Amino acid sequence: MDLGVSVLLRKVLIGAAAMTFALAATAQERFITVASTTSTEQSGLFKHLLPVFEKKAGIQVRVVALGTGQALDMARRGDADVVFVHAKSAEEKFLAEGLGVKRYPVMYNDFILAGPKSDAAKVVGGKDILAALNRINSTGAAFVSRGDKSGTHMAELELWKLANVDIARDKGAWYRDTGQGMGPALNTAASMNAYILVDRGTWISFRNRGDLAILVEGDQRLFNQYGVMLVNPAKHAHVKKDFGQAFIDWVVSPEGQKAIADYKIGGEQLFFPNASQPGA
Repeated sequence: MDLGVSVLLRKVLIGAAAMTFALAATAQERFITVASTTSTEQSGLFKHLLPVFEKKAGIQVRVVALGTGQALDMARRGDADVVFVHAKSAEEKFLAEGLGVKRYPVMYNDFILAGPKSDAAKVVGGKDILAALNRINSTGAAFVSRGDKSGTHMAELELWKLANVDIARDKGAWYRDTGQGMGPALNTAASMNAYILVDRGTWISFRNRGDLAILVEGDQRLFNQYGVMLVNPAKHAHVKKDFGQAFIDWVVSPEGQKAIADYKIGGEQLFFPNASQPGA
């Protein structure tokens, strides 16, 4: 083979290999990390949503499911591009610290108080969650708490406070801190025949209910709002702002909102989109 042709061929092959490597690297980088809650993961919502977005955008979404407090801490460290959680006061604090760009409301559902059908605290059918918590406290009926600084745990602590119960002072053997996600906490409650505050999405998708049933629901104080934020690239330069914003834009778009509304188990809708509601 002519030396000039050989050199040219080698350059072509090297160039092709470099291009292939570059394309592979680019493909590998087309992903974002979303720090989210165990409720969105364990309810099955992401398994429903993400294939739709990934096919449309060509961006892979890697979800790290934690309690809301842990998810926000992960984002604070710059270990996530997007945070998708459900504790509005904590989300607003995150923004005030300059760690997020903007908070977008996405969807809502509600919390319910589940407990044993035998109902030692006699709260079944009530619409007042504060009255129910007072009865659980006064009777010493077994109660399981996530105890993990999650959105659900924050909501539970706020409800005890509103019920004028100092849970840090008054809790006894009847109150069980698990330090676990919603699914494991529900498993503990089922095994103990205990009361537990749970988001409705996880409850609907949860199968190991044992003797547990919904005992209290419908109180407006059980409202459960979710929001999504891009981690501020001014704080963490490696944040994939374009890909992250593309995910956020899709989640709050009519297509993304419809996908959320379409997610049902046994014909029951788990989450209700409300991105168009200002201040939600």
